[in-house]
Amino acid sequence: MRHGPIGEGNTRLSVKFYLVAMLFILFDIEVVFLYPWAVVYKQMLANPATRNLIFGSMVSFLGILFVGYIYALKKRAFDWKN
Repeated sequence: MRHGPIGEGNTRLSVKFYLVAMLFILFDIEVVFLYPWAVVYKQMLANPATRNLIFGSMVSFLGILFVGYIYALKKRAFDWKN
């Protein structure tokens, strides 16, 4: 006896699903950029010339990331219900 698939083969997903998936990938890739910084952070703190540079660059990076996160919250991009 042969049985075929049950249900429809091409169910449509909401645009919100794709938006949340792209935001996840975006923020996930941004976190990957933190690892090289963390590896060289202690070494660069020893040099007075680069001490403020590495800290300031990471604060600005995290600030931009935080602004993007707040923008996504304000646009209700993480709201699954609608």
